Amino acid sequence: MQNINSSKNIVIIDYEMSNLFSVVIACQKVGFNPVVTNDHKMIKKADAIILPGVGAFSQAMKNLIKLDLINPILNHVKMGKPIMGVCLGMQLFFEKSQEFGNHPGLGLIKGEVIKFRKNSKFDKVPQIGWNRIKFKKDKENKFFNGLSNINYMYFVHSFYVVPTYKKVVFSTTDYNGVEYCSSILKDNIFATQFHPEKSGELGLLIYKNWLKKI
Repeated sequence: MQNINSSKNIVIIDYEMSNLFSVVIACQKVGFNPVVTNDHKMIKKADAIILPGVGAFSQAMKNLIKLDLINPILNHVKMGKPIMGVCLGMQLFFEKSQEFGNHPGLGLIKGEVIKFRKNSKFDKVPQIGWNRIKFKKDKENKFFNGLSNINYMYFVHSFYVVPTYKKVVFSTTDYNGVEYCSSILKDNIFATQFHPEKSGELGLLIYKNWLKKI
């Protein structure tokens, strides 16, 4: 993949439970050198930040609070700077999650996070593996440029987001008959439930498309 040389300051937030290495490698492959940090000053100076995530919602919020990262993230968004969430990072953008109880999130997107119900349809929870993303044609000119509705991305999750307002839904995915939101876009907030960094060349295209618009 052709690199897009950039001097932009990209920060990947380290809140001590994220899959950071693969996100770093993905950014480097498309021509950026991100900084992994939880330092407030560096986050404040960032042109864009990425909030990745692997693990439990409640523990993630506890870590964000412990590291005093809530306000730096919210201030970054208020300033209109780009932010990208990946997997758990996307879920944290929402108001609340039902994972192991009811827990408040960052509240950047109205809606909640719920679990796939394990029944006759869902004999496999979590969803682990490749699944197709579906999006409207107008999305191609944004962060899905170069992708199509026959492309697959890599998922690992038991919970999914339910936005209050459908206009923030950027793509959907069907898992055993339930169509759910697999990515969102609201102003400067972009996020995916799937892992672009684990989805091969097409996943890297998403990072490239997002980063080059910063």
